[in-house]
Amino acid sequence: MKQEEHNIQVSIVNYLRANNIFCFAVPNGGQRNIIVAKKLKDEGALAGVSDLIILLPSRCIFVEVKTAKGKQQESQKDFQAIIESRGFEYLLWRSIDDAVNFIRSVK
Repeated sequence: MKQEEHNIQVSIVNYLRANNIFCFAVPNGGQRNIIVAKKLKDEGALAGVSDLIILLPSRCIFVEVKTAKGKQQESQKDFQAIIESRGFEYLLWRSIDDAVNFIRSVK
C-alpha cells in the first residue's frame, strides 16, 4: 500500500474506533515471497478484497480506501460487484472526511 493511502486508512481506523465503531483491516496487500503468498491463497486470501470491514448491528460494510486520485484495480471492481450483488454495502473512501460523514449518518 502506498504511504499516502496507508496514512488515510490509519486515520480512518483511528477515527472509527474512537467513535466505538467495530472495524478491522484485511491485510491482503504488500510484498510477500512466493511461499507465503501460496499459503495465504490456500487459506482463502482473495485478490480485490476491501481494505476495511465495518460491523454494525445487522449491517456489514466493506470499505475500499484510495487516495484522491487512486483508481480501483479490476479485482477490486469485481469484488465490489460481488458484494453489492449479495445485498451488502461497499463504500469507496478517499479521506477521513468520508469516515466523519459516515459516523454522522449512523449516529
